[in-house]
Amino acid sequence: MHRTLLIASLTALALVPASGRAQGSGDETARRLQATRAELEARRDALREMARTSRPDWLAAETTLIVLRLDQGDFRVGDRVLLNVQDPAPLRGPADRLVGTVKSEEEQLSDTFTVGTGPELLLPVVVSLKGALRSELQPIVAREIARFIRDPVVHARALLSVGVTGEVARPGYYAVPGDAVVAMLFTAAGGPTKDAEMKKLKLERAGKTLWEGDEFRRAIAEGRTLEDLRVQAGDQLIVPSNKHSDLFSPIRFIAVLLSIPVTIYTLTHLK
Repeated sequence: MHRTLLIASLTALALVPASGRAQGSGDETARRLQATRAELEARRDALREMARTSRPDWLAAETTLIVLRLDQGDFRVGDRVLLNVQDPAPLRGPADRLVGTVKSEEEQLSDTFTVGTGPELLLPVVVSLKGALRSELQPIVAREIARFIRDPVVHARALLSVGVTGEVARPGYYAVPGDAVVAMLFTAAGGPTKDAEMKKLKLERAGKTLWEGDEFRRAIAEGRTLEDLRVQAGDQLIVPSNKHSDLFSPIRFIAVLLSIPVTIYTLTHLK
């Protein structure tokens, strides 16, 4: 029930034109991926105060989204998390750097992990992400890893799985950070092919077009990030063909998706 409400709230907010949002709420806190709990709570209280005198549609949808984020958190089964755990000890001796030596605990934890049922991460310890916001991910993971590694240096980042399909060299699903610029998705997918119709480039969610045409290309040229465009996990960046083929007919489109491997591509490295 709560998950249904969350999806409905996200959908309602996503389908409101950007100009309508600017004239309405004038605030992006509810949709900002890295919003902190304090920021969300402050925005929730402000919205409730506004509701005493006015009840526009956007106000109810935004309030519901914030309340559900605070209650359920941002993580769902299947989400990806990139971890980088560094050895806090001094540099190891020559014997420890020999080829074929067993990886240290830090090295084993420096990888991409999938969020499982709970939601939780299965590391040497189980890291519960129930109710956790994206902005809370790093301290939560660091605290749990500190239970078996002394004074760990931990960097954690939640990734978005975004599809890049159509006329690109390597179509696929790429797990990328929310602060990656949209243009970098093309880099991940090997760039457009010679048959790409860039004027018809579009971003879709569940079959609904979110961005397209000149407005979308302008946003890309301006260096807008995935978060700026309110991209969510599962969204599709589609590069149509200029050959007027039936590539995106329902049956062939499904066949293309089934042939695409899921790829983890980190556009920025963790320091």
